[in-house]
Amino acid sequence: MPRTATADTVSRSELLEFLRPRHHVLLMTTRADGSAQLSPVSAGIDGEGRVVIATYPQRAKTKNARRHPAVSLCFLSDDWDDAWVQVNGTAEVLDVPEALEPFVEYFRSIAGEHSDWDEYRAAMVRQNKSLLRITITSWGPIATGGFPPELTTQ
Repeated sequence: MPRTATADTVSRSELLEFLRPRHHVLLMTTRADGSAQLSPVSAGIDGEGRVVIATYPQRAKTKNARRHPAVSLCFLSDDWDDAWVQVNGTAEVLDVPEALEPFVEYFRSIAGEHSDWDEYRAAMVRQNKSLLRITITSWGPIATGGFPPELTTQ
């Protein structure tokens, strides 16, 4: 039997539960000319339910977010045919040293505990990293691909 597409409306808490184990994300920012700029990124969810993404200050996504903080993200499941969701939000860019503790939360949200947090913080400073922190403002349904329901019942 063909697979039926789904689109499930969820609460904020259900959304965050869905997002936390998913780290493969497409981030859309807006270029100066108004066109879309897409970046594949690794993302986590911090303790306040914001999306966090490590980057560098010279990257297009970072420059775009500073200039135009409205962003969209598509969270994908590890299995290409599994569920996904679009999330919209407002980005802020944190640079070191302000970003150091948020970087710890970013790392924990994706990979757990680090073997040496002082070494990790020093690496973030040495690499002059930036952190995108996105406050979620809206989201679509959690969706899966497939046939429209009316085609799977025939």
